[in-house]
Amino acid sequence: MPSTEFIITSLIVVLIPGTGVIYTISTGLFSGWRASIAASIGCTLGIIPHLLASILGLAAILHMSAIAFQVMKFIGVAYLFYLAWTMWRQTGALKIEGQQSRQRLRDIAFKGILINILNPKLSLFFLAFLPQFVPAQTASPMPDMLLLSIIFMLMTLLVFIVYGLFANSVRAHVVNSPKIVTRAQRSFAVIFAMLGAKLAMAER
Repeated sequence: MPSTEFIITSLIVVLIPGTGVIYTISTGLFSGWRASIAASIGCTLGIIPHLLASILGLAAILHMSAIAFQVMKFIGVAYLFYLAWTMWRQTGALKIEGQQSRQRLRDIAFKGILINILNPKLSLFFLAFLPQFVPAQTASPMPDMLLLSIIFMLMTLLVFIVYGLFANSVRAHVVNSPKIVTRAQRSFAVIFAMLGAKLAMAER
């Protein structure tokens, strides 16, 4: 069973607003609750490769390879800047949409997957984070790390859904104010650009 320390630490990590949280909140605010859940699922799925890389030791290879890290990092930076640009460009009145199409929800989830997959810092984070909570007497740490990974993913999904639903709950209060919508969209665009800049300056 996971320790209380792992649960508390993981909850703090998940609650800290990062790229995935910002994406989920902005999606809930501008596209509704179904879209926010799709974003939550996408962002959660996007951490699977990093968790697997950490468990299998691939993150150590990424840490040692400066070229691989830099290539992956700048692809992630470019994608965050792309999201910032599209959100800045698509400012205007917000409309309450009906049921989202399946294709639209898939696109939203796919964007969430890309946001986390293209962040190489996640692999290094999990490589440093998960082993701290594996019992020292464990003969084979892989099952323990798999269990911790699954719990972390579930916590991520639940917290992101809560963030998205909260954003959707205030959606009706801004829908009839184009000025507020424009300011909110541009604020999120600036945040995505700042996250991209932060990732660009990140070192291994």
